Amino acid sequence: MLELILGGARSGKSVLAEQRAIESALEVCYLATAEALDGEMQTRIAHHRERRPAHWRTIEEPIALAATLQREARAGQLILVDCLTLWLSNLLLSAESDKALFMAQRSALLEVLPDLPGHTILVSNEVGMGIVPMGELSRRFVDEAGWLNQAVAERCQRVSFVAAGLPLVLKD
Repeated sequence: MLELILGGARSGKSVLAEQRAIESALEVCYLATAEALDGEMQTRIAHHRERRPAHWRTIEEPIALAATLQREARAGQLILVDCLTLWLSNLLLSAESDKALFMAQRSALLEVLPDLPGHTILVSNEVGMGIVPMGELSRRFVDEAGWLNQAVAERCQRVSFVAAGLPLVLKD
């Protein structure tokens, strides 16, 4: 089972993903893509850590998401990936001088998703509902996030959009 949960910043998408993981009664592996590069991000990461159950296994992987999913996914387990847009940011920033890295990692993720055993929940920001950003990198991020979300949603059995903490099922 592949599931995508989309929403804006502070929409409740991570909370919904965590609730679904708890309700599944499966063993949970939390795959975190964030990197604590500054104090603000350290605070965000700490907030997420405090909210999730202590018995969940956590793996931090900012770049090699597909390889980690392939290695860790198994029947009878739920993997919660939080989040695809932070992973995309990591990729875009690390791949500025190596565009092949970006394309290889993105392709690998899309290729591995349909064959993963167990239940996987992917969390991602919907960033294309506002104004077009002014900077080139920001515009590329919005474009790439939109294309990534579409490609992932196509491969998922369930897709939900969260706004104000309220989920709307887009695909089931």
